[in-house]
Amino acid sequence: MNSPVQFDVLSTANRKNAGVATLNQPQTLNGLSLEMCQLLAQQLSRWENDESIAFVILKGAGEKAFCAGGDLHGLYQAMQANQGGQAWDNPYARQFFDVEYRLDYQIHTYPKPILCWGNGIVMGGGVGLMMGASHRVASETTRFAMPEITIGLFPDVGGTWMLSRLPRGIGTFLALTGAQLGASDLRHLGLTDYTLAASRWPDFIDGVQRSSWSDSRNRNDVQLRDLLLRLQPDPGLPAGPLQAHYARINDECDGADFEAVCAHIAALAEHDDPWLKRAAATFKAGAPGSARLCFALLRRTRLLSLADAFRQEYIVSLQCGVAGDFQEGIRALLVDKDKQPKWQPARLADATDDWVQRFFVPPWPDTQGHPLADMG
Repeated sequence: MNSPVQFDVLSTANRKNAGVATLNQPQTLNGLSLEMCQLLAQQLSRWENDESIAFVILKGAGEKAFCAGGDLHGLYQAMQANQGGQAWDNPYARQFFDVEYRLDYQIHTYPKPILCWGNGIVMGGGVGLMMGASHRVASETTRFAMPEITIGLFPDVGGTWMLSRLPRGIGTFLALTGAQLGASDLRHLGLTDYTLAASRWPDFIDGVQRSSWSDSRNRNDVQLRDLLLRLQPDPGLPAGPLQAHYARINDECDGADFEAVCAHIAALAEHDDPWLKRAAATFKAGAPGSARLCFALLRRTRLLSLADAFRQEYIVSLQCGVAGDFQEGIRALLVDKDKQPKWQPARLADATDDWVQRFFVPPWPDTQGHPLADMG
């Protein structure tokens, strides 16, 4: 039976090697399960202590996706089993978010270069894996998004930390609309570092194997950069739709007025650009509670450290597991597939700032500390 994550070692021109971790569930677009997170974390720890490994390559099997998200089916079943319970009464959710967030943080702080090949769909949990890599590579097929508003959740896996640090209004727009970004817009925002045509990936691997690598993290960083720059398309990709509407998004999605931002996004439904129309449609169909939660989170997270952002997301994720919209969103999208979620609250006007504060209450007993207290 094939492992859900395949691990290989690439030999090179000298005694140094490259570790390759391949998410190996192409039939589910490499959706990230608890087992996959555990396997990745364990192998990354082994490679960290293996002097023969110069750097790590992280990629997905198949051509459609690097990773399209997390284990929504498993979380749905756990929420169903916990009907009527408290947020802390869901052991699967506690473990899943603990292991996933620790893996994401491990990638952010890894002592060796990690190159992430973000070919195809990169969404949700896939963004969490890619965001922390030292060399983030997109292709012409990359479709990058945090569409959690469509399932009653929020951009977790460090997404609140990432989006809160984008230029004014941009992170709020992406969180509330789940808008998809291609390679050009990702480079413009600094969310990826390099662009490589999908057809050039074999050339990159050949270059890795023909090269000699070092014991020095810095020299390997530089050498990977030089190899990627030699293979990048020239000229670069044309500007993407976010760049075309950058100033408008800045002006209309910035600031502390939640109602005004929501009204501006909803008004994009009348725009001629199909990208903006789709963003507005996703927002209007999404959970009003998630819109308010995203808005509150980005304002609270802007000055947090990465570790503190993960700690805050852990609390909010567990609370989402009993709030109702997360379970309803998965039901409507993936279980019954009727795409008719019954959101509670059903209106933006009822998703007030007072209402959202419940998501920030630690759910564990008073005698226990934060489960991620040791992170960072």
